[in-house]
Amino acid sequence: MNKALVITKLISLLIAGILVLSMAACSGNTDTSETVEETQAAAAAADEATHPAAATTSDATEATVKKLTEADITINETIENSVGGEHAITADGESLSYSNTKVVKTGDSEQNDEADFYGDNAAIFATNGGTLDLSDVVVITDGTHANAVFSYGEGTTVNISDSYIKTSGNCSGGLMTTGGGTMNASNLTIETSGRSSAAIRSDRGGGTVTVDGGYYSTSGTGSPVIYSTADITVSNAELTSTASQGVVVEGKNSVTLNNVTLSADNNTKNSDKSDWYQAVMIYQSMSGDAAQGTSSFTMNGGTLTNANGDIFFVNNTTTDITLSGATIINNDSEGYFLRAAAAGWGSEGSNGGQVNLNASKQTINGDMLVDDISVLNLYLKDGSIFTGAINSDGQAGDVYVELSGGSKWTLTADSYITSLTCDADSIDLNGHTLYVNGVAYTAGTSSAGSSIEFTVSSGGHGGGDKPGDGGHNDGGTPPAKPD
Repeated sequence: MNKALVITKLISLLIAGILVLSMAACSGNTDTSETVEETQAAAAAADEATHPAAATTSDATEATVKKLTEADITINETIENSVGGEHAITADGESLSYSNTKVVKTGDSEQNDEADFYGDNAAIFATNGGTLDLSDVVVITDGTHANAVFSYGEGTTVNISDSYIKTSGNCSGGLMTTGGGTMNASNLTIETSGRSSAAIRSDRGGGTVTVDGGYYSTSGTGSPVIYSTADITVSNAELTSTASQGVVVEGKNSVTLNNVTLSADNNTKNSDKSDWYQAVMIYQSMSGDAAQGTSSFTMNGGTLTNANGDIFFVNNTTTDITLSGATIINNDSEGYFLRAAAAGWGSEGSNGGQVNLNASKQTINGDMLVDDISVLNLYLKDGSIFTGAINSDGQAGDVYVELSGGSKWTLTADSYITSLTCDADSIDLNGHTLYVNGVAYTAGTSSAGSSIEFTVSSGGHGGGDKPGDGGHNDGGTPPAKPD
């Protein structure tokens, strides 16, 4: 069958799908998901056949989520608690299930560590290997240190789905996981408005958090959508912050975003330790809340849109940033794509950022800055495209750049790096000069260099104040809750 006939048939399928969808809407049939999927598939196939070069670089399509309201959930039971330090629901070493339930928690906790590490004053609390299954619930908290849903300790699991959570007090996260607990969430809407109140939050001892679908937003100072001292994976969701970073990873922990729409507008400082704003911050506070070591941030597909400052800021830690087929947009023309630099955390002179940035089928627009105590290994693979400059003001920290698999780098200003691996056609100088270890690179030549080895330091205390969602300076690893 010739290509023209294939395209004609695919376009016909597309038109037929649109007609079916229109007829279903007119007849009042609201179950159109199958028709929509078929229509979208036909449209995608027709477009790829007509414009094969325009095929997307990621298998995932951008998530479409429904933002729930309290009115969307049928409530058969209401459970309230107004006593500071107490819970409305507790699963202590037992298995409990709740559905179509509204939980209202007021009252403050004056025990900061008890609340942040061990669940004091949380509306819904699971501990000691307990299991909580929650579906179609509404959780409203209005108090200081009044986290909504809390999983504490090894062997403890909370499963929550199709629910609405709203917190308005300071230090009151939506989902909170500590001490090695497990949190599984799907199709939630979480809205927080207090200071230091991440929608998806962890603290000392971390754990495993898996989120699929839903809408998660924060509007308070120092309240990123995700604050990770755990291993957190979020898929097919919408994340929005209007005052803080979108994501913060502290210490030897991770965040993975799959097919996520993330919008960040970090415009208010929660600490005086850094002069910069960013969408994603990766650091080590030295507070003792997160182990030292190599952290990771991974983004597969999806969209990250930044309103103010830099996209990535790495300070006082070592990290692996992996990007694959994501759309990344910085609406601040003065911001960097990546800033690896010293700030107020850690010991002066050894508190820069050490970054492995791995890009596959990825477009990167924007400059990178690596200060004189920071390090960058930049790997551009599988047809990745980088348009920007590195250390355009002159030689600073060590930088290795490796281009493979048809990847391209187009300079937008003079750039200074330490080592380079590339094919002869990998780099477009675009009228600028690329200095490799002080020597100008000759256009149209190949190069073979070596990556930079990192040193993971044990470090010392020298911070404590966090940019968001914390402020501890206690030291140590999370133990079992003291008697």
